[in-house]
Amino acid sequence: MIFETFRQAIQNVWSNKLRTFLTMLGIIIGVMAVIVIVGLGNGMTKSMRDSFSALGTNTLSIQVWGYGSRSVSVEEMYDICQRHSDLIKAVSPQVNFSGKASGTLKIGTTSYRWSNMSGVDENFTEMKNYQIVQGRGLQYMDMQDNKQVCVIGDYLNRVAFGGNGVGQTLKIGANKFRVVGVLSAKVSDPTMQQGSDDDCVYLPYTTVMRLSSQSMVDCYTAMMADESLANETKSTMEEELMSILKTENGYYVYSASEWLEEMNKMINMVIVVLTGIASISLLVGGIGIMNIMLVSVTERTREIGIRKALVSTTDYPQELGAKERTILAQFVVEAATTSALGGVLGIALGYAVSMAANKVLPMFMSDTTITVSPSFNSIVVAFGISVGIGVLFGYLPARRAARLNPIEALRYD
Repeated sequence: MIFETFRQAIQNVWSNKLRTFLTMLGIIIGVMAVIVIVGLGNGMTKSMRDSFSALGTNTLSIQVWGYGSRSVSVEEMYDICQRHSDLIKAVSPQVNFSGKASGTLKIGTTSYRWSNMSGVDENFTEMKNYQIVQGRGLQYMDMQDNKQVCVIGDYLNRVAFGGNGVGQTLKIGANKFRVVGVLSAKVSDPTMQQGSDDDCVYLPYTTVMRLSSQSMVDCYTAMMADESLANETKSTMEEELMSILKTENGYYVYSASEWLEEMNKMINMVIVVLTGIASISLLVGGIGIMNIMLVSVTERTREIGIRKALVSTTDYPQELGAKERTILAQFVVEAATTSALGGVLGIALGYAVSMAANKVLPMFMSDTTITVSPSFNSIVVAFGISVGIGVLFGYLPARRAARLNPIEALRYD
């Protein structure tokens, strides 16, 4: 019974190919748009996550400006890290050395005014997911002895030293520093490295404090032992700072994972709005299916009347409901089949557009790695909605067909 109903539905759909295709067009465009938009959202989310991972989503950024005469020393921050080693793996001071009168970077006769220069400890480069590709990183004794050494990013190593920066000397103001290490590149496009994370100089924080006459550190970066415990780690750090400063107005703690979460929420909100707009095409497609099914019912009125008249309602009144159910099922299945075929074509078109977008996007956005990545869930949902629309919008015409009076239907011309 079910197979026969489905076979008849396919036969009726196939007998009017052009009309069926035009009817499916709204469904095709709607499903394609939903798949592409959700795929673009997935690609944006992945790109954002990769970008934040490069910066270190397992880190806390801590600003400490103190309150009155109370402040937090470097030793106290290290002590907090040791007492909560299950949550905080390491902590590093971060003393900005850029933009100061004594902090202009000069290599040879060239000044590099966009370079980021900071005083940090030996743990900082690991926190920021850097790798040492030449020489060595900063060491504990560099801090203890206030050594005038530094590690540099890939951009300065490549542009200023021709790829052989280790052992060379650079000047910051009147002070000379020996390059002891080179960091791995984070930006793959060399033309985009200036001013980026690859355009950097990291020095011992004690040396920077001495040269810039700073007595306190107001910025720290802490590495979490477990990123999944970010909220607990942040709360613990805030409680410790609160116990030292006795006020909430002397510090601020935030994490890259929080930023990532907020950005994901914003992206998801935009995707929901765009998906809603794209779903209008599905609604239009559903109205088209209802319209064409009403036309089909009108065209096949005599056929419906003949089928209903084959069973006498006087002799077999119980068969009337069966006939109505059969006709109702036939038209509902026909509408659902039309919509499902549109969904399948929409999925195929969505994949084709996604692949084309992945080829075209890099031409216009060379500095990003956004890809359109359709997900299996979005495909299943889009297909399910397309079938559901066929059933929903096909029910009214099917009900109308099922309730036709056989005598009036046979008289219809």
